[in-house]
Amino acid sequence: MDPATIRLGDSLTRARPSGAGAIAAITADAFREDPFNRWLFGSFSGMAGVFGALARHVYVPRGFSYLLDDAGAAMWMLPGGDSEPPLAALPGLYASVIFKSSWGARRRTDATVAAMARHRPTFDHAYLFTIGLRPHAQGKGHGRKLIQPVLDACDRAGLPAYLENSNPANRGFYRSCGFERVAMIEVMPGAPPLEAMLRAPGGKLP
Repeated sequence: MDPATIRLGDSLTRARPSGAGAIAAITADAFREDPFNRWLFGSFSGMAGVFGALARHVYVPRGFSYLLDDAGAAMWMLPGGDSEPPLAALPGLYASVIFKSSWGARRRTDATVAAMARHRPTFDHAYLFTIGLRPHAQGKGHGRKLIQPVLDACDRAGLPAYLENSNPANRGFYRSCGFERVAMIEVMPGAPPLEAMLRAPGGKLP
């Protein structure tokens, strides 16, 4: 999928490298009360640090990330993109997990990364890493504005889209966008629900 085929429209702006901090800040604020990420990191600063490192080193420079003013953000990896963190990202990631998160976060993150990798589709797809709105912007229809441009591009290209839903409260929204559960990801005993969801081109699975 050529990023040039994604039509963001007037209300969305693709993030440049200088905008990675804004992407990370909005995402962390949006995920502040997310049950899975609260369990995973045990602290807001740890979660924010990980989102910051991944935005700066992976999803802004290599993926397709964009902003809805200062209210919303989305980070995608398009087919053929590399979501493996480079060496430059590791100090920030390790510092956030080991020093800014609660005890046991390293074990939880390692288990989560491995479990997610086992369920990630092997066929070409657009991967939605995060989508989120600051609390004051939620419930106003902005989520559809954020997600729809890439879904439309997937439909034009005949490509599926995939995500891991970390909050059961968001299942209805994703289903309204055409995503369906394909698996529950078992990270470890006691972990909150993490749901693998796939959207076929056109929004309907066979």
